[in-house]
Amino acid sequence: MERPWWHEAVVYQIYPRSFMDSNGDGIGDLDGVTARLDYLSWLGVDVIWLCPIFRSPNDDNGYDISDYQGIMAEFGTMADFDRLLAEAHRRGMRVILDLVLNHTSDEHPWFIESRSSRDNPKRDWYVWRDGRNGREPNNWASIFEGSAWKLDPATGQYFLHLFSERQPDLNWENPSLRQAMYDMVRWWLDKGIDGFRIDAISHLKKAPGLPDLPNPHRLRYVPSYDMHMNQPGVLDFVDELSRETFQRYDIMTVGEANGVSPAQAVEWVGGEHRRLSMILQFEHWTLWSRDPHAGLDVVALKRIFGRWQRTLHERGWNALYLENHDLPRVVSRWGDPQRFRYESATALATMYFLMEGTPFIYQGQELGMANTVFHSLAEFDDVFARNRIAQMRAEGRDDSDILAELALAARDNSRTPMPWDDSANAGFSSAEPWLRINPEYRAVNVAAQRKADRSVLHFYRRLIALRAAEPALIHGRYDLLLERNRQIYAYTRTLGDRGFLIMCNLTSREARYRHRHLPLRHDALALANQEVPAHPVVMQCVLRPFEARVYRIDPT
Repeated sequence: MERPWWHEAVVYQIYPRSFMDSNGDGIGDLDGVTARLDYLSWLGVDVIWLCPIFRSPNDDNGYDISDYQGIMAEFGTMADFDRLLAEAHRRGMRVILDLVLNHTSDEHPWFIESRSSRDNPKRDWYVWRDGRNGREPNNWASIFEGSAWKLDPATGQYFLHLFSERQPDLNWENPSLRQAMYDMVRWWLDKGIDGFRIDAISHLKKAPGLPDLPNPHRLRYVPSYDMHMNQPGVLDFVDELSRETFQRYDIMTVGEANGVSPAQAVEWVGGEHRRLSMILQFEHWTLWSRDPHAGLDVVALKRIFGRWQRTLHERGWNALYLENHDLPRVVSRWGDPQRFRYESATALATMYFLMEGTPFIYQGQELGMANTVFHSLAEFDDVFARNRIAQMRAEGRDDSDILAELALAARDNSRTPMPWDDSANAGFSSAEPWLRINPEYRAVNVAAQRKADRSVLHFYRRLIALRAAEPALIHGRYDLLLERNRQIYAYTRTLGDRGFLIMCNLTSREARYRHRHLPLRHDALALANQEVPAHPVVMQCVLRPFEARVYRIDPT
């Protein structure tokens, strides 16, 4: 059976502002990405995902779009983008764009028209409501803290903003708005791009009537995600979007779908529906977001990933990831960058990369980059961090406590400039970068790791090559082993007469592994992140801290 090209792909996510600066203004740009395409080709990447490059006032670093068909001036011109696309295609790589459909910037011409008067034709392109008893229309909270509503004094109504107050929500109930979106999407696809990652797609539908959430105090905003996340009817919007645009092209579409369960995901990505290629799920975020100080719950991680693997096998397709622009660095969350940086970065990589699905690498992840160091609250750039600082100060929290909390969880951790070498500004720019360089750049950078015999970068390259060479690691069935083991994540991938055993100790302590059904032959070792003793046959072994091994096995 012919399978989609994106089943075999490896995706590399680029945060353009922090990837490579070509013109010395301290801000990454499109020509900088073009200049580093050979690096990505050497690594083995098939698809480049560009975070938003559209014109924007940058309240949320590009996720507040003021012109869907213009390039952010700091990033270059449309000619620069066309050259990047052509150069990527020349190297056999594809390019997907980050598309924000739930909201725009408050500087978008549509919103400027919408807020100009209550009877403007574009008024209904956004979500406007009258206040209630001198307050907001309901008690919904913004995902970025505070109320989800902002009063527009000129027209006397409130507009909805699920994210920043400068990101007004579009009203997808309006057919004219939807058609304008489809025209824009087809315009980009006709330029030859290879697909989209669709931001916040599960938020397009809001609960009818925008009702309050239960809130006895009525003075505090309460989390309101259930009222605007994966609501019944959202798939009707996705269906129409897909019919009008995606299904007409051979592309890859990735929906950021918070609130969608594995069972529901079949409706989003099942082949018979032809809606999306895959979705980025959020379930594993809960293992660290509740308590950033807590270590990894390996059993819970196996339960979450296993559920997605089993549910979508032969029914849909998974997007596999541990890092992105909204998360702190994974080696700081679940690894041990002080004692076992190489080991933990490569063990975590092996664990997720060889499951069934398309693997995503976020820039710098392939180096084992850790969280950065913040010296003051003034260093935080992210809008969520700024809002959180204001909220915690209003609650009477001390600045030192606020700094300690945000240092662990802030999105700025993953947005520091890419360290290319140990020169000034890490080879990212000839000028002072827009965001402070991670101070570890002299030791953790591309040039140093390319030269080293043993590095996280070389391990990722070997991991990509192994997956590309083995259909069982792409299309094979996933079966979990050691379900209740609190240290080892082990599973098999099998397809016909080919099979692999993947075993990863995800802790900083030794872990004992015993394979009950068949011996492990040393000559069947396909990949390991540490030297493995050359015993001909192994029935049990002790895995060192963050040790990972991949064995070829006979599925029978």
